[in-house]
Amino acid sequence: MSAAHKDDEEDWLTVCLKYLLFVFNFLFWVGGAAVLGVGVWTLVEKSDYLSLLASSTFAVSAYILILAGSLVVVTGFLGCCAVIREQKSCLSTYFFLLLFIFLIELVAGVLAYVYYQRLSFELKEHLNQTMTENYAQQGKDTITSAVDRLQQDFKCCGSNHSQDWMRSVYIRSEQSGNRVVPDSCCKTITPACGRRDHPSNIYKVEGGCITKLEQFLADHLLVIGAVGIGVACLQLAGALLTACFIYLLYKEEQEDFGAL
Repeated sequence: MSAAHKDDEEDWLTVCLKYLLFVFNFLFWVGGAAVLGVGVWTLVEKSDYLSLLASSTFAVSAYILILAGSLVVVTGFLGCCAVIREQKSCLSTYFFLLLFIFLIELVAGVLAYVYYQRLSFELKEHLNQTMTENYAQQGKDTITSAVDRLQQDFKCCGSNHSQDWMRSVYIRSEQSGNRVVPDSCCKTITPACGRRDHPSNIYKVEGGCITKLEQFLADHLLVIGAVGIGVACLQLAGALLTACFIYLLYKEEQEDFGAL
């Protein structure tokens, strides 16, 4: 193989890698927008429910995705500039940022998967206690609002069934006004409708609110895990492409220096 042919081949590889990195940066931005969107969606959509969870793992994984998605916007712009200008220092910075974001998103994906495995146990262990001990109590307005929204959104009553409310501090107090369940259990909310717990008046769902909330959170965690790990793999591919591009630029520079 002649030296000229070899140089042409290396130039062709450099051009191909350059365009591949442009394509990757577009996919990178799209993936970053997806990551940011999923993180925001997780915190905004039914965010009240976070107060009903015993641990903050669910919220932490969402915040990690928001951080990663925000970094992608900046990193993607840096990547485009680095590829256009073919500056090895900028490309190296871009490469290490990709690896850093890769690790962040991988952590979010792993956290989501781990929490998914223990979600059912946590809800069964803590949700009933949270609802019966904190509902309508002083300083617990966030939990009260979350429980009311949970029962109305998912058309359920009580953690396992409506009779769970009989052990509630609120129901057993004078504050309840002889209610047997909170008014948010009612199919049609009217003042003091919780005094009557007939199936025609309140929601009686098999498995109660635990089943409904568990399914909702599990669906969110699967999306968080899939997006986090999926985009992390995309960024790993981008880091490999960047490393190859840096290598070719370095090799061309060495050959030009040797030719002098």
